[in-house]
Amino acid sequence: MDRRRETRVDVLLPVRIWGVDNYCCPFMQLARVRNVSSAGAVIQGLRCQIKPGEIVDVQYEGSKAQFQVVWAGKLGTRNEGEIGIESLPEEPCIWDVNLHRCGQLVGNG
Repeated sequence: MDRRRETRVDVLLPVRIWGVDNYCCPFMQLARVRNVSSAGAVIQGLRCQIKPGEIVDVQYEGSKAQFQVVWAGKLGTRNEGEIGIESLPEEPCIWDVNLHRCGQLVGNG
């Protein structure tokens, strides 16, 4: 049973992400979003390690917002190169996806 508070929708969206990595070095790179919810997303394809708690900027198409990293995939695991991010308060939802409608379709099979 999924314990998440928000419905997640599988997507494949190209994004630009920037912030500071584990070594306090600034980075900017292209990556992709694997799934989204109204509260956050999972980003994959990262070449650097980012600590949970860090703030990153994410741009999708013409919209951008800040997110907090809530988890980071460990090196050598299936989740290597992935991070889970959560929207900061007052930040807009930048995903061009009707989450409510997609959640209904998934729920109805």
